[in-house]
Amino acid sequence: MRPPKNRCGKVDGDSPANVHRVLTFFAVAVLASAGALRAASAPALVDKPNILVLFADDQRADTIAALGNSVIKTPNLDRLVRRGLTFNRAYMQGSFNGATCVPSRAMLLSGQNLFHIDETLMRTETWPEAFARAGYTTFTSGKWHNGEASLLRSFQIARSMFVGGMTNPMKAALRDVADGKLGAARPTAKHACEVFADEAIRFLHDHQGGPFFAFLPFDAPHDPHIVPPEFPTRYDPAGIPLPPNFLPQHPWDNGEMVIRDELLLPWPRLPEQVQGMLAEYYRYISYLDSQIGRVLDALDASPFAKNTIVVFSADSGVARGSHGLIGKQNLYELDSVRVPLIIGGPGIPADQRTDAMCYLFDLLPTIGKLCGVAGPVSSEGIAFDSVLKDPTKPARGAMLFAYKDVQRAVCDARWKLIRYPHVDKTQLFDLRADPQETTNLAEKPELASKVAELTALLEGEMKRTGDSGALIVAHPKPATWSPPKS
Repeated sequence: MRPPKNRCGKVDGDSPANVHRVLTFFAVAVLASAGALRAASAPALVDKPNILVLFADDQRADTIAALGNSVIKTPNLDRLVRRGLTFNRAYMQGSFNGATCVPSRAMLLSGQNLFHIDETLMRTETWPEAFARAGYTTFTSGKWHNGEASLLRSFQIARSMFVGGMTNPMKAALRDVADGKLGAARPTAKHACEVFADEAIRFLHDHQGGPFFAFLPFDAPHDPHIVPPEFPTRYDPAGIPLPPNFLPQHPWDNGEMVIRDELLLPWPRLPEQVQGMLAEYYRYISYLDSQIGRVLDALDASPFAKNTIVVFSADSGVARGSHGLIGKQNLYELDSVRVPLIIGGPGIPADQRTDAMCYLFDLLPTIGKLCGVAGPVSSEGIAFDSVLKDPTKPARGAMLFAYKDVQRAVCDARWKLIRYPHVDKTQLFDLRADPQETTNLAEKPELASKVAELTALLEGEMKRTGDSGALIVAHPKPATWSPPKS
């Protein structure tokens, strides 16, 4: 483009009027060029799918009726199962502190593994930030356990946030983000999960256009298992089967025997006490399910119904009597590391299940790829979008787990090895034949080569992922353990 000329075809001189005309011409040209550059670099937002992530707190993978639990009532999670693809082997990677939800959520939101995360999410960009950078509106309401500063960075809209670990949900202190700041806490007027659902419904009603990334991290069914008294679903403890791997006490010291979670019931764990706890736990899950149903109903009634990917998952499992444990500070499957994961939406197979193994920190890289969103440069999760097209495809070949410096584990498609270095104990399970991990095969001579094979795999995965933990210590202590006297 050239500057304007006078009637004789020559560039005008430097009179004020002519200078103004030339400057105006160049200003318009610069703005037009900048607009063209933005148009070329901005993502094409038309038809990009919306994302709704529903995230539970301490929900075992075996607590959904449609996936085989014949006692629990979860009609809304059941409809997600019918609408989407269920992952039989989705995992959180572990924790270096007893509050496993903190690193689990940090891994999810950063896309980084356990050995690289910053639990406050301040060292690197988060996936919600990446979605915002790509033109998505980002929204959240619920439990935030990774520091106030990262909440302000990660979401454009954040309302009724419980910033903390655990609380009475009928008395939770909730806070809004406004003008770039986290406001003062106010007591909730009703159960926190209902408030979180209300906020999501409000967002779906008010959102006008453009794709959105909505994250709804509930604080249920984490204890205390408190449900509004008028909620009608109740469970008779006597009608709830004990976990197939129930034990009165864990058979040795796993390195975390008297943490808060394990003090929720005395030793030995009595069957009727575990059944009573499970009745409360199941009721809380059913209540959470009812709130999820309200959000799904609002989505179905919205203009976004046909173009939204819906995800349901949880930050960890929890023992609740399995293996003689109550909490999640272990590396057993349903007791801790395996989590529910259901993904449904346009182009994703409905009412199907997959055995593809993945970590929670693979989830947002996968969703990002479906949406054409470039993630944080520090994200290291893998995209398993091929599984969403063909559920028979594999994702990861091996999974590494860690709890503090006292437990390490690895599994492949069939076998799992757990190592307790401080007491020099090893467990080997055939997950295909023994999914409840009830029979330790590590001492069988005929499986010595399998123990060696899995130990080598564990060492390799630790080296590959940056885990500096030890599998052998110089002076292991006795494995025997007795409960403290009350």
